[in-house]
Amino acid sequence: MIQAFGLTSNPRKELPPAVDDVSFEAHAGHVTALLGAPGAGKTTALRLMLELQPGRGITYFRGRPLHRIGHPPREVGVLLGEVPGHPARTVRGHLRMLCAAAGAPVHRADEVLEAVGLVSLREERLGTLSRGMDRRLGLACALLADPHTLVLDEPARGLSAGESRWLHGMLRAYAAQGGTVLSTTADPKEAARVADRVVTLEQGRVVADQPAADFSRTRLRPRVAVRTPHAARLSALLAKEARTVRRSVEVAQEGGNRISVYGSTCADVGEIAFRNGIVVHQLADETGDMGPGAGAPHTEQPSALSDESPSVTAPTSAAAPSSDPPPSAENPAGSRAGGGDRAPESSVGMPPPLSVRPAPRPLRPLRYEIRRVTGIGTGFLVGAAVLAVSVLTAVLLARTGHTTQPRLLAAWPRELPLPPAALGAGLLGALAFGDEFRHPALAADRGSVPRRLGLLTAKLLVASATALVLAVLTIGCDAEVLYLVYGRELVDVPGDWFPLGASWLGLVIGCAWAGVLAAGIFRSTAAGLAAVVAVPLLVVPLVREAVEGPSARTAAGAALRLREMFPLRWPFGGERYLEGALRMFAQPVGGALALSLAVLLCAYLLTSLRSRVR
Repeated sequence: MIQAFGLTSNPRKELPPAVDDVSFEAHAGHVTALLGAPGAGKTTALRLMLELQPGRGITYFRGRPLHRIGHPPREVGVLLGEVPGHPARTVRGHLRMLCAAAGAPVHRADEVLEAVGLVSLREERLGTLSRGMDRRLGLACALLADPHTLVLDEPARGLSAGESRWLHGMLRAYAAQGGTVLSTTADPKEAARVADRVVTLEQGRVVADQPAADFSRTRLRPRVAVRTPHAARLSALLAKEARTVRRSVEVAQEGGNRISVYGSTCADVGEIAFRNGIVVHQLADETGDMGPGAGAPHTEQPSALSDESPSVTAPTSAAAPSSDPPPSAENPAGSRAGGGDRAPESSVGMPPPLSVRPAPRPLRPLRYEIRRVTGIGTGFLVGAAVLAVSVLTAVLLARTGHTTQPRLLAAWPRELPLPPAALGAGLLGALAFGDEFRHPALAADRGSVPRRLGLLTAKLLVASATALVLAVLTIGCDAEVLYLVYGRELVDVPGDWFPLGASWLGLVIGCAWAGVLAAGIFRSTAAGLAAVVAVPLLVVPLVREAVEGPSARTAAGAALRLREMFPLRWPFGGERYLEGALRMFAQPVGGALALSLAVLLCAYLLTSLRSRVR
C-alpha cells in the first residue's frame, strides 16, 4: 500500500505552495484515483511522492520510503507523461534495453508486449506511435520489472473511448491481482467509473477522501437520461412544469435526440411525456454524471411510460466498490508481493509474474549500454561518415605530398586540430550521454539521468571499444585505398609501428572518453563535442608552452632510473610498454589529453556526489 503524509511543495514566488499538507492512503488490491482540476496539484503530489522534486512530507511504499528501497523498479512502476525513448528505436528494442537496465531477462519484453497488445507493433519506431499506442508502451515499461505499485499521471488523457476502456480494464485486472494502483485524473466521471476510492484535490489540498460509491452519491449530480425524437418539446414542457411546481430542475441538451434532466426522477419525466403524448425511446436514472455507456450494467430502474412508448431503460453507471479484501495483518500487501505468486483466476490479460535474477551489478549497466548503442543507427552512420571522410582526406593528402606516413594513414592534415577518426570517436562518446539527457529512458521514475559510477564505467568501456574499432578500421581503409590508388610505397609498415600505434589508439580513445565525461557533466552532446575540440585548440598550446619553456632541470635519464627501481625484469617486456606510455604522455597532445580527462573525471565525480547529497 501507499501512505503519504504531509506532502508539501516548496512555496513559489509570492504564491502558495502547489501542494499543501496532502495526506492519503492507497490500499493494495484497489484502484485509487487522485482527482482534481488542472492546476490542483496532482502531478506535483506524485513528484513529491516519488522524490522527484524538493519539498516536505514523506511517502511509504509498503512501509519504506522510496530512497530506502534497494531496487525501486521492482516496487513502483511509474508513468509520467510521454515515453522518454529515442524516436528511432523500435518498441521491442526499447523494452529490451530497459530489461537490461533492470536486470530482467530479455524475454520479459515480449511478455509485456503481449499483455498490452503491442505484439504486432513490436518493430515499429517510437516516433511513429499514436497517442494510444504510446500509452500502451508506457504501461508496458511500468510493468516491466513486475512492480507491486503503479503510479500513473493521467494515463487516459487524450485517448479514445475504446483505448480508455482497455486501459481501465488493465488497471482493474492489476488491482485484482493484489497490486496497488494510484492514478490521477481531471475527469470526475472517469474517477467514479474506474476507482475504488477517490481522493479529491482542490488548490493543493485534500477536500474529500471517500469510496467511489460515496463519491458518486455525494459529489456527482444524479440525472435522468432521456432519448426522444421530440427532445426540444419535452425540454420546454419539463421547464414549464418545474416553474409551476417551483422545483429546481435543469435540462441539458446532449446532442441529437438525447437530453439529461437534473433534479427530477424517471417517474416525473415519464408522466409528463405520457400526458403530452411524447414518444420516449429511453428513460433511465444514472447514478452520477457518468456519460453514456459508462461502467458495467446494473439494476434497471423502472419507468412510467405510455403504451405508445415501449419501456426501455438504461443501466446506471456507478462504479461498484471492489470486492477484493483489504490488506490484513497476515497479508499486508495483498496477493501480490513484488513479483510473487498471483491468483490464477486473476491472471487474464496481465504478464506472468517475474522472478528477477539480476545479473551481477557491473554487467547490468554494460548490457544496457550495448543495447542502447546498437538499438539505433546513429553510431553506424557516424562510423561510415568518418571512414568516408578519412579515405578521401588520405587520398588528397597523398596527391599533394609533403605529408608524413603516420599522418597520411591517419588522414590528419596539419590544418585540422584532430583527425576525422578522433572527432568521430568524440562525437560518439558525447552521444553516449547526450542521448540519455535528450531521450531520458532511465529517468522515467527518477526525474534525471542517474550519474552513477557503474553507468559511467559501462559508457567508457563501450566508447573505448567503439573508438578502438573505428581507429583500426580507419588505418585499414586508408591503407587499402592508398595501395589501390598509389601503390605499395605509401603503406609500408614503419619500424616504430608500436609506439605510433599506441599513440594513435590513445588519441582516439581519449577523445571518446572526453566526449563521454563532458556530455555527462554538461548534459549535452554539443558540450561533449566542444570539450573534445577544445583539447587541441586550448589545452595543447598551454601544455606545449609549459613543457617547451626554459627550465633549470630536465627529465633526461628517467627511463634508466625507472629500470633501476625494479631490479626484476617485467614479464613480456613490460618495462618497454611502460616507457612507451610515459613517452606518449610526455608529448604535448598526450599530456593535454590526459590532463583534460583527469579534470573532467574529477568534475563528474563531484557532480555525482552532489546529486547524492541532494
